[in-house]
Amino acid sequence: MADSKPTPENKGMDRRQFLKSSGLLAGGLVGGGLLGSLITYEVKDSKKGSGGTAGDTSNADHLSDARIFFSREEDFQILAAATERIYPEDKNGPGAIKLGVPYFIDRQLAGEWGLNAREYMKGPFLNIPEANQYEDLSQTDKGRADQGPSGDTLNPLPTPRYQSRMTRAEMFVVGVRAIDEAAREKFDTGFAKLEPEQQDEILTHFENDEVNMPGVSSSTFFNLLAQTTIEGCYSDPVYGGNRNMEGWRMMEYPGPRASYADQIEPDEFIVLEPKGLTEYQGH
Repeated sequence: MADSKPTPENKGMDRRQFLKSSGLLAGGLVGGGLLGSLITYEVKDSKKGSGGTAGDTSNADHLSDARIFFSREEDFQILAAATERIYPEDKNGPGAIKLGVPYFIDRQLAGEWGLNAREYMKGPFLNIPEANQYEDLSQTDKGRADQGPSGDTLNPLPTPRYQSRMTRAEMFVVGVRAIDEAAREKFDTGFAKLEPEQQDEILTHFENDEVNMPGVSSSTFFNLLAQTTIEGCYSDPVYGGNRNMEGWRMMEYPGPRASYADQIEPDEFIVLEPKGLTEYQGH
């Protein structure tokens, strides 16, 4: 994780530095990843008003929608708190919770992206550093038995595919519970109730692959969590995140436009009100 900002209003990760170091820019989120599943559940706010903290979901309007994947509220609160530390609210704008990122992730996990419905999920499972060091099941007796004859076992060729027996949905359930377990072991309380600095410390252990998780490395889970958090902040609101297009407004991104013909001639910079995909429905 990036160094924290030395300001009292935000002791979490510096947003601009995170985007620079991770290389996750809004333009790179559309081509693949979560958006390929085309899950278009719409978020409908039941009420307006100011929300609470990441761990307090009882009175937060930004956590008032219905969950469709996470059956345990505790798991969802852990997810919400973790996304808020990855993308915290600061002077630039709202954080992950107010942007609806927890619900964005919940909806994706409930669909074919979370189930890995369009991906090959059989062995062999090779140790491929280029794929974020996914679990190396080839080094276990069962893994070798499942693989059968593998040819050049000393130098296996990397394959550009998902390298885990676990679906993304399974990975997130195991991951958020591992985060909470790590928090209870170190601080004797649940992750959602920790101070921001303590939450950052726990997430850093996952980022550095210092936590044991069944079926997948903790760094792999953290990378997936960070990726989906950023995608939820900047994807089209039709997917459940980027609530009220506030993520786009922070980046001065006008949204997908069919044409800029009427804005070509003026020399001055034009600030456009962002428009999402729903603006084009019915046309």
